[in-house]
Amino acid sequence: MTTQAAAAPDKLDGTVLKIAGVVVLGAIMSILDITVVSVALPTFQREFDATYAEVAWTMTGYTLALATVIPLSGWAADRFGTKRLYMLAVLLFTLGSALCATADSITQLIGYRVLQGLGGGMLMPLGMTIMTRAAGPARIGRLMAVLGIPMLLGPIGGPILGGWLIDAASWHWIFLINVPIGAIAVVYAYFALPKDAAEPSESFDFLGMLMLSPGLALFLYGLSSLPETGTITATKVWATMLVGAVLVVVFVLYSFRPRHPLLDLRLFRNRSLTVASVSLFVFIIAFMGAGLLFPSYFLQVRGESTLHAGLLMAPQGIGAMLTMPIAGTLADKIPVGRTVPFAMALIAVGFFAFTQVGTDTSYLLLCGSLFVMGLGMGGTMMPIMTSALRTLSAHDTARGSTLVNILQQIGSSAGAAIMSVILTSRLNGSPEIPGLTDPNSGKPVTEAGAAIAIQQGAPLPVEPSIFDRGIAFVADSFATTFWVGFALVLCTFIPIAFLPRKREAARVTDTVSDLDGGKAAPAPTLIH
Repeated sequence: MTTQAAAAPDKLDGTVLKIAGVVVLGAIMSILDITVVSVALPTFQREFDATYAEVAWTMTGYTLALATVIPLSGWAADRFGTKRLYMLAVLLFTLGSALCATADSITQLIGYRVLQGLGGGMLMPLGMTIMTRAAGPARIGRLMAVLGIPMLLGPIGGPILGGWLIDAASWHWIFLINVPIGAIAVVYAYFALPKDAAEPSESFDFLGMLMLSPGLALFLYGLSSLPETGTITATKVWATMLVGAVLVVVFVLYSFRPRHPLLDLRLFRNRSLTVASVSLFVFIIAFMGAGLLFPSYFLQVRGESTLHAGLLMAPQGIGAMLTMPIAGTLADKIPVGRTVPFAMALIAVGFFAFTQVGTDTSYLLLCGSLFVMGLGMGGTMMPIMTSALRTLSAHDTARGSTLVNILQQIGSSAGAAIMSVILTSRLNGSPEIPGLTDPNSGKPVTEAGAAIAIQQGAPLPVEPSIFDRGIAFVADSFATTFWVGFALVLCTFIPIAFLPRKREAARVTDTVSDLDGGKAAPAPTLIH
């Protein structure tokens, strides 16, 4: 049966939901893996006798692989077809997961994580492209709501799952669990995804790849090194960020010359895409960066276990699940500029409570605030993505989703680096404990450092009064960092004010007249 996207029914039919199931399964693997591994870092230190800086590369290597491969996704989707490429991405991710479980050294684990990232980096942009083409422009909001569930639940379910697997089995299972899920996803994708036509006529932009992929990787490497060094003046930070930024800028200037650039920045001529992309970028920096510190507060200040910290974050996911389907439906019927500001207001109200945290702040208040933030999250991220993609032609969808995913990756890395540096610099200002040194580094132990170590089970010989001062200092450091995050959340209202407030006509033809000299292609078709 051949169905045009323009004639798609108002509701999501069974065929579209089956396709959405494939994409959600892949997204769950990719996103959960990031947060699950973050929980296992202390375990990696112990198992491989490595420093924190070394084991942190299991996260950094994965992130850099994502940044390297995401720009290739748009061209590869056009060249090889989304179905085949999506199945290849799942296979790469699954193979990398299996190899991670066999690692005998931290170096091997980092290498296998890079392989995982090469597959994981393609899953999200390809998934967004597949779902957008399947649903048609009129139903993008509802499809994005479906895709948004794993994006919001990953940071919550990851710590819970990771903590449980490590306690009940071993660290190997945080990777082995992906193997059966990946096998199911490949078989599911083979039968559920429709055949799609590749477009081998487009040439690959090798010169663009040599500039953009290394540029992004170097820039994000410098950002990721900020928390470790604590200063932007460190050579490994400023030098790599500078070289990466130069490569990216040169790529931007170059990208308007070839007919088929690696990353089509000419899509930013579309005002809806531009405004939505800027809004999403600022939002990701503000919320994702500070959001990563919420579980850390429960772990380091309140002394909760990893499993309990994950459970305390659950109200945020519950709130998002309640509003996300509603927001997805509204995004298809009401301009996002009329709904997103109200959702952002909920996030700001909920976030404010964390600027007041102390050593004994009520869990009822904090969980209630997380629930309110979840309500806002469910009504923010996916509607903004919908606004970014709904006015693009079917031909441009793969390129547009690649742009959006790159901005997400840069924003998330920047937000995490900014918040981590602020928190670390605050904690480093804690007074030192006379006569107490770290046995590994030989450096003096601060009151804050001792308090955090004791909360996490280390038997340090510290007087109760010193512990009380240290833990109060840690709580105050978190509150200060959350004030910065709150200010960034308020800044998000500026680009959101420019989101469309009038109903836009969705693109239902594959018109590329603005790029290719006025020639329009026929409307896209989906063959089931």
